Amino acid sequence: MIELGVNIDHVASVRQARRSYEPDPVWAAVEAHLGGADGITVHLREDRRHIQDLDVRRLRELTHIKLNLEMAATDEMLAIACEIAPEMAMLVPEGRHEVTTEGGLDIVAQQGRIAEVVARLADAGIVTSVFIDADPRQVDAAARVGAKVCEVHTGPYAHAFHSRGRDAQSPAVVIELERIRSAGAAILAAGMRFNAGHALNYFNVQPVAALAGVRELHIGHAIVSRALFVGLRDAVREMKRLIREGAAA
Repeated sequence: MIELGVNIDHVASVRQARRSYEPDPVWAAVEAHLGGADGITVHLREDRRHIQDLDVRRLRELTHIKLNLEMAATDEMLAIACEIAPEMAMLVPEGRHEVTTEGGLDIVAQQGRIAEVVARLADAGIVTSVFIDADPRQVDAAARVGAKVCEVHTGPYAHAFHSRGRDAQSPAVVIELERIRSAGAAILAAGMRFNAGHALNYFNVQPVAALAGVRELHIGHAIVSRALFVGLRDAVREMKRLIREGAAA
């Protein structure tokens, strides 16, 4: 059954805007859990712009659903992941000047390093996911380095959906959705788990949820944005309903 991982980074963004102690990401994780989230995702960035080291440690200790740690493939983040031992670590590209992750990890260009990090994480008992574009070359490379999970970058699909009048039948949207579907099929054929995420929201999520074999969707910004008006628990509950309906269709 399809699952929802809720990214709570931007709860921490609000806190860091005032360098304060609230809102607490751990409290957000509990509310997300009560709303039906199957997992919690956080990205511990090099510049610590939102999630902090202590947040990750407290989430590891206090949450009762699986923790997915997004991280760059650096020695610093590898050491933190191996110490904290989340259920899953997702390797992502990271640029100090980007607003958010702008594209998939180029495994082809750094296959040796990624293979080393995946092996270290596996030795620590951590499942490794890689965040990749819907590119067959990256799927093949992910399999070669030993990744267990591929999360397909849905940003191009989401941007096409938004710019083409939120019409799921628009040719541009259909093309991007087919790229995700094709990448997912290749991921499954290679024996890896097919996840997807980035820029998914309440209007565009169902066509992705309906794709064959997709296991988890990771969504953050849209849920936190909706939560400002309805509360986090209800925002998660509504997203979970849409995902389940999309998958059933």
